[in-house]
Amino acid sequence: MTSDMPPAQPPTSKITPQRYRSIWISDVHLGTRGCQADMLLEFLRLTESEKLYLVGDIIDGWRMRKNFYWAQSHNDVIQKVLRKARKGTQVIYIPGNHDEAAREYLGLEFGGIKVQGDAVHETADGRKFLIVHGDEFDVITKYAKWLALLGDSAYNLLLWVNTWLNRIRRWFKLPYWSLSAYLKHKAKKATEFIGRFEGALAEEAKRRGLDGVICGHIHHAEIRQVQTVLYCNDGDWVESCTALVEHDDGRLEILDWAKITKRAHMREAAAERLKARKEAKAAKAASDTSKSDLVLESQDS
Repeated sequence: MTSDMPPAQPPTSKITPQRYRSIWISDVHLGTRGCQADMLLEFLRLTESEKLYLVGDIIDGWRMRKNFYWAQSHNDVIQKVLRKARKGTQVIYIPGNHDEAAREYLGLEFGGIKVQGDAVHETADGRKFLIVHGDEFDVITKYAKWLALLGDSAYNLLLWVNTWLNRIRRWFKLPYWSLSAYLKHKAKKATEFIGRFEGALAEEAKRRGLDGVICGHIHHAEIRQVQTVLYCNDGDWVESCTALVEHDDGRLEILDWAKITKRAHMREAAAERLKARKEAKAAKAASDTSKSDLVLESQDS
């Protein structure tokens, strides 16, 4: 079930631009109607970094083979990333399972973007992290691709519902909310799967003698200690609109862009209400002054 209408654009918000040492984004799924390309484009415009890691599933080849869709905002995201690479940002692209065709070009560079199977990142405070998409550690994706494709179809139906739900919410001036993320977090089986996935990736980082792992794939942003390893997932730009960032001191943080834009929108709305009240008060004062002047003129005459 599809619609020819693109996802509704988020409200324009005034957010202070930020610079980070490193940024990780994944699971953008350009080429699908559920992709929040407008929100990602806003994020890319308002952030700068020395390194930008694209941690897989940037373009959804699975979905595009079934039903081609490409909005202008999707093209704008690609152009923005290429522009960052031209201006000096080190962009590393680690393909995932939905853009697995790019794995045929590992070791090559396109437009300043390096394509790698994985990477090791050293933070400013000296910690070393394994960077992988994560599908290699998902037993369904690895050993039962047909089941993964079936699940992908059901998931896209849910995202279609999610897109229309948020369009209705915007009509009522309500912020973005992810039905699919809510259902995932409530499902016990999903919680168990996430736990096993995190454990497998932490074990791989430990085996390689690293301090942590940064991945995507499961659309569930999180930073938590798993045994002796720091597990980090940057989330996605379909359900939660999150990114992982590294500050200049090496501190890692998940940015929830949907919440950030919501707060900015609320501040703007509050400022507009305050301005309207001040204008109304000034207008009333001017009106009262005018009435007083008329009374005085009447008395003088």
